[in-house]
This record gives sequence, C-alpha cells and structure tokens, in this order.
Amino acid sequence: GVGRVFYSSSACVYNVDKQRGPKVLPLKEEDAYPAMPEDGYGWEKLFSERMCRHFREDFGLQTRVARYHNVYGPHGTWDGGREKAPAAICRKVIEAKLSGRHTIDIWGDGEQTRSFQYIDDCTRGTDLIMHSDIEEPINLGSSELVTINRLVDLVEEIAGITLERRYDLTAPQGVRGRNSDNSRISKLLGWTPSITLQHGLEQTYRWVYDQVKASS
Repeated sequence: GVGRVFYSSSACVYNVDKQRGPKVLPLKEEDAYPAMPEDGYGWEKLFSERMCRHFREDFGLQTRVARYHNVYGPHGTWDGGREKAPAAICRKVIEAKLSGRHTIDIWGDGEQTRSFQYIDDCTRGTDLIMHSDIEEPINLGSSELVTINRLVDLVEEIAGITLERRYDLTAPQGVRGRNSDNSRISKLLGWTPSITLQHGLEQTYRWVYDQVKASS
C-alpha cells in the first residue's frame, strides 16, 4: 500500500576519476556516469538508485532519491570511527583542550577537500524532494568547499586553541576532492544551504563538547 518511497543515496556514487584532485569541479548529477563509484558502498548506492527507477517503471512505485553530501551536526555519530570529519575534528580538539595535550592527529595530509552540509539544511531539502515531482536522483549538499586543514582551523578558532598537527599518511582518506553542484535543486525547488560551515560547526562543537564531558 506504499505509494511513495524516499531513498537516501550518496555522493559516493560519483565517478572517482572526477575526484582525484583537491581542486575539483562541483559534481553534477550526470557525473555518476560512466559508472565508476566508490568500491562497495558507492556501487551499493548507485545500484539501489537504479532499482528505484526499475520499480517506478515496472510497478508504478513513486520514488524520490537524494544524493547526500557529508551531513553533519548535533545528535550525529561523534566517536567510534564512523563519524563524519566535522564531528571527529570537534571531538579531537575538545579532547586535546581538556587533556592539556595540545596535539591533533589528522588523516592524510589535510589538503583533501570536501563540502559539509548541516543537518537542518538536509532535513529541509529532503522534505522538499520527497514532496516534489523530481523522479531522478538529485544532489543535496553544500558547495562550500574546504580542506580538512581549514576545517581544523575553524574548530580551533571556536575552541580558542592552537594545536600541533600530526599527519597520518597511512590512514584512509577517501577521494582527494569532492563538492556538490546544487544548480538543479536550486532551479527546481529553490533550495540552497542556509547555514554556513562556521555556524554549523559552532553548534556541533557545543553538542560534542557535552558528549565528551559526559563520557569522561
């Protein structure tokens, strides 16, 4: 009896050849093909997008698909290895400040680039997509591209501290650069991110700080 299904896809569906340098062009929806997504997770998401299309065409099930780009914010995962970079960096900076050990470990050289979308913008965009007539997968992300080093700068400013950075070049880094082209969702739904990275990080930092204090 379900008339419409929302599928949360991912920017990991995009062709990795378009993400090999830090100074990347924003990814448009058509850049998912020819297909060469992230191994495993990216293929799963891309294949599931196609399953949505087949169920729509074969069985009349209405589907809506958003390609999320790095969602972060309060109440998200903040430790254990599955957290996004903003929460991980907030936690590391907080732990360094509270412990008095003014060092931070960074995966890679810190020059890899990403865009990060605050949760409030994501939920607003998701609701718009779900109630729209857009049948094909569509980007939902920020286009505010930053390096991981810049992300650390911002969290240090919020915390009022400067840390010695130790780079782990053996740690997983993912693609070298990734950004979201929001032209289509802006044109079709009038959606653009309303929360800057600076403001979103301030909210996230305060929440993660409370979690770290409560768990210590």
